[in-house]
Amino acid sequence: MAADGVPDVELVRAARSGDGTALGVLLSRHAAGMQAVAVSLLGYGADAEDAVQDAMLMAMRRIEELRDPAAVGPWLRAIVRNGCRMRLRAARPVVLGDVEGLVLPSAEPTPEELLDRRSLRDWIWHALGGLTEPLRLVALLRYFSDVSSYDQIAALLGVPVGTVRSRLNQARSKLAAALMESASAAHDDAVAHNAERRREAEETLAAARRGEFAAVVRETWAPDAEMIGPGGERGGQDFAVLGMERDLSHGVRQRITNVVASGDVMIWEADLISPPDDPEHCPPAVLWLHRLHAGRVQQLRLFHPRPALTVA
Repeated sequence: MAADGVPDVELVRAARSGDGTALGVLLSRHAAGMQAVAVSLLGYGADAEDAVQDAMLMAMRRIEELRDPAAVGPWLRAIVRNGCRMRLRAARPVVLGDVEGLVLPSAEPTPEELLDRRSLRDWIWHALGGLTEPLRLVALLRYFSDVSSYDQIAALLGVPVGTVRSRLNQARSKLAAALMESASAAHDDAVAHNAERRREAEETLAAARRGEFAAVVRETWAPDAEMIGPGGERGGQDFAVLGMERDLSHGVRQRITNVVASGDVMIWEADLISPPDDPEHCPPAVLWLHRLHAGRVQQLRLFHPRPALTVA
């Protein structure tokens, strides 16, 4: 859409309908005011830049909740202000409050909420695809999988927690920049892509139950592909096939719960179902982390997420 002279109200309405260009125009139009708020609270430097970038991503997720489209400027500045206050008070929990009746929800959105609108949903998948593999991988895990805590991501990837934090900061920065610079680009339908990947995952497990896992591996894996087991054990195609056949012979079944894919990274999450006569046989869940090359699996790592702690 042409941006010159378009009122904020019309841009907000377009953004609510899934127009990524409109949201990018809004953020560009109000970027200076957002930056001014961040600098006034945090001073010049990386913290202020990060606060503005986080606010841009929150605006993308929450644009539909803006009560008054004409007040989008104050709303954006309020998001920045609350984000800065949270940074300043990081030692204790802070609840996002009301600013002149503009409600900013305190709960983080679910992946479903994040991808709720088709155009914006496809845009963010396109933007993720533009990240380097290390940045894209931590973003996929953090925002689109159950292995989302810093320590679990670090354990899965074999890197320090500080590295995870650094990569996520870089990913957020690049996504915020991409939102303003390339929101008008044409993007593939991400839902269709992920639905196809999920179908492939479910068909793979169905083939395994029929005793055909070896054929699937030969067809979809690179000849020199490596598998890394949950305990760090390593092997090739035969190692993967033997592991699957052993689990099936013990009565273990898997049920796919989530699949996300972007570029050369693909993640399957599955419930592990123990045999009825041995209900504690296996952990409750497994994550399959695939690294792809030329469309074929180059490396597969299996990981058992730790169950989240329940607070009474």
